[in-house]
Amino acid sequence: MKQMIKFLAMFAQGLAATVALIATGADAQNARNCAPRDQVVTRLAEGYGETRQSIGLGANNSVIEVFASDESSTWTITMTAPNGITCLIASGQAFEMLPNPCPSTATTLEADACFKRARHIDMCLVHDL
Repeated sequence: MKQMIKFLAMFAQGLAATVALIATGADAQNARNCAPRDQVVTRLAEGYGETRQSIGLGANNSVIEVFASDESSTWTITMTAPNGITCLIASGQAFEMLPNPCPSTATTLEADACFKRARHIDMCLVHDL
């Protein structure tokens, strides 16, 4: 799961630079995908059942958060600027917690074997459905 969160966070940081231009002052309040953080968190919780799964510090002291729901399998990445305005960076479906992530220190062969095991587990889970 940590690798997936790191990947999503890196993706979000790339997009955060673009959104950071929008997420300042009055422009953020007028932006379609931005609102005060408490409103965004409430909307994600009530509308999608999402709760915060991880958090990190992004560019320009922005806070990057990943929200997700085990029930709906939806996920959302947000960026909150220092002024308290939160913008939606990305969202999607099919979020899943990984029970045994592959270690980041693994050699190429070890990582390949780990990913094959993970893929086998995924295939077994799909087969069992």
